[in-house]
Amino acid sequence: MTLDTRVVARGCKGEVRGAEQLCRAQLDRFLAAMGDGDVTVACTQEAPLFAQEAEAAGHAGALHFVNIREQAGWSDEGAQASPKMAAILAAAAEPMPQVPQVTLQSSGVALVLGRDASALAAAARLAEALDVTVLLTGDEPVAPMREAAFPVLRGRATGATGWLGAFEVAVGDVASPKPSSRAAYAWGPGKPRSTSRCDLVIDLTGGAALFHETRQGYLRADPDDAGAVAAVVAEASGLVGTFDQPRFITFDAGLCAHSRNKRIGCTRCLDLCPTGAITPGKDSVLVSAEICAGCGACAAVCPTGAARYALPPADALARRARALLLTYRDAGGAAPVLLLHDAANGTPLIEALARHGDGLPANVLPLQMNEVSAADLSLFAGGFAWGATRVVALLPARRPHGTEGLFRAIDTANAILDGLGLGARAGAIETDDPFTLGEALRALPPLPFRFAPGSFLPMGAPREIALAGWRALREAAAAPVATIALPALAGFGAAEVKADGCTLCLACTMVCPTGAFAANPDTPELSFLEDACVQCGLCVATCPEKVISLVPRLDLRPEAAQRRIAKAEAPAACTKCQKPFGTRSSIDRVKQKLAAHWMFADPARFAVLEMCEDCRAVEATLGGVDPYAGAPRPVTKTTEDWRREAERDKA
Repeated sequence: MTLDTRVVARGCKGEVRGAEQLCRAQLDRFLAAMGDGDVTVACTQEAPLFAQEAEAAGHAGALHFVNIREQAGWSDEGAQASPKMAAILAAAAEPMPQVPQVTLQSSGVALVLGRDASALAAAARLAEALDVTVLLTGDEPVAPMREAAFPVLRGRATGATGWLGAFEVAVGDVASPKPSSRAAYAWGPGKPRSTSRCDLVIDLTGGAALFHETRQGYLRADPDDAGAVAAVVAEASGLVGTFDQPRFITFDAGLCAHSRNKRIGCTRCLDLCPTGAITPGKDSVLVSAEICAGCGACAAVCPTGAARYALPPADALARRARALLLTYRDAGGAAPVLLLHDAANGTPLIEALARHGDGLPANVLPLQMNEVSAADLSLFAGGFAWGATRVVALLPARRPHGTEGLFRAIDTANAILDGLGLGARAGAIETDDPFTLGEALRALPPLPFRFAPGSFLPMGAPREIALAGWRALREAAAAPVATIALPALAGFGAAEVKADGCTLCLACTMVCPTGAFAANPDTPELSFLEDACVQCGLCVATCPEKVISLVPRLDLRPEAAQRRIAKAEAPAACTKCQKPFGTRSSIDRVKQKLAAHWMFADPARFAVLEMCEDCRAVEATLGGVDPYAGAPRPVTKTTEDWRREAERDKA
C-alpha cells in the first residue's frame, strides 16, 4: 500500500517511524521504540508477535495496535488515504477507561424442557457435563430409558425469571413417572405448582419461548431440527464455571425520570430493552447487570444520562471521534464521512471489501464501537460539529434487537440538520455483503461543509456534549434559526405553563428529576430552565390544574441556558400577623370553593381563610384567645437598678 509518512506525521503529533517489513527483517526498528512511552503499531495481524517482543524487551508504556491496511491502504483510493491513516492512528492513541465486570456463577444444573424422545437424547449427551433434569410436557408418549441416569418428570413450565446461574422456573402439574412404566411413561399423581431452580434452561418443546427476548443461559431449539439441537447441546455443555461479562451500563437512579409519587414519566428504556434487563421500580427503573446483553439501546435514548454506556463511555468514544476527524482535517483530508461499525459485523465486511473489492473510499473514516445501537445523539452532534459531512451507521441486513434508539437518534439529528439548513446527513447502511457496502458508500453524494469545523472538547454527560455540538455547529454555519422543532421523545424541549391557570402549587418542582422547574424560596415564583428539560412528562402528569404542556424542540439560543419566570405572584399577608403565607390567587380559589359550605356561613369563620397556619390554628381552637397571653410581666431589675432607685429616693 502507498504510505506517505510526511502526511501521517503532519496529522499525528507524535514521532512517526516507517518500515516495510517491521514484523520480520526490520523488527529491530520496533525494539528501538520500546521504553517508557506509549507506542502505537499500525498492524493488527502481527499483534501477538509485537506484544511478545515488547514484553521481552521490558516495555513499560502502553502498546496500541491499529489496522490502517484494510481500513485505509488497501483501496482503489489508497494513494489518497494518508490523511485517513493519520486520523486512524491518532484515534487509536486516545485512552479508553477500564470497564467493570459482572461475575456469573454456573454450577451446571440444567433443566431440559421437551415434548418427545429428542429431549431425552439431548439430556443424555448433556449429562456427561451437566447435572440434568428433564421436564416432559406429557403430550406425546415417550419410551422410558433403560436406566434412570437423570430425573425425568412431567410438567409444564408456565414462566421463568433470572439469568445464567440463577434461573427460577415455575412449573405446573408436576408428576413423577411410575417405576412400572412399560411402553411409555405412565405418570403418577400431579402436583399443582412447583418451582425449579437451575443454572441453565434448555428449551426443546418447540412451543412459545419462556422469554420474549434474548437471555443468557436460556437456550432454545426446534426439536425437529437435529442440527439446531446439536448446537444447543454443544453450547450448553460449556456453560459451567465462572464467567465475567462487562457491566455494560452505568446507572444513576437519582437521575432517572421514570416516576415520582406513583406518577409515570419516562419509559424510553423500558420500551426498547430487548433482554428484559430493565424493569419498573418505585421512583426509577431497575437495571440488571446480569441480564443486560450490552446493546446500549437504553443509553442511546436516556434523556437524563441516568443510563450511560460503559464500553466505552460516551465521552471517551466522542474523544476518539474528535481525534479522528480533526487529525484527518489537519493532515489535509476533506469531506470526511464517519462510519460507525462494530467488530462482529462491520469489521469483517470492511476487511472483505479491502481484500476482495475496491476497499473503503479515502474519505470514509471507520469508528469501531462495541455496539452500533449504543450510538446516542451526542456522537452525531459531535461528529458533525467536528467536520463530518455525513455520519453513517453500519448494521446487519437483518436489523438486530435494540436498534430503535439508534434510528430515533438518526431522525432527531436529521431534523436538527434540516433546521440548520444543512440537509439530512445521518443515515444507516444495512447489509451483510461487502460489495453492497462499498457501492452504498460510493453512491453517497458529496455534501461538503462551507465552513470550518469546531474543535470543542467533549466533556460532561452525553446530553451536555450534544448541546455543545449542536450549538458549535450552528455558530460555525452561521445559521439564523434559533429553535428547531423535534420529533416526540427527542429528549429536548420546553414545558409551557398557562400562567392564567397556574396556582403556584409547585407540585411540578417536586417531581421534576432534572430541576428544570424550580421554586423561589423567598417569594411565590415558578421558574423554568429549558436546557434541563428532558420531556419526561412527570410535570404534565402531576399538575393538578393541567396547565402544563410539552413542546419538543431544540433551543440553541443562550437564553435556553438561563432560567425564565413561568409564573410569579406577590405573596398574600396574614390579616392577623401580616406574615406572608401564600398567593392571593390560591387563597381566592379556596374561598371560592368554600363560599357555599355550611361550615363557613359565619363571616368570622370565613375570615379564618385569610390567616396564616399559626393564626388559623389559634382562631379555630380558642376562638381568638391567645393561651399564652396574660398580664404584663414586671420589668426585671438588677442590683444596680435597686441602688440607683434607692439613691434617687434618698435624694
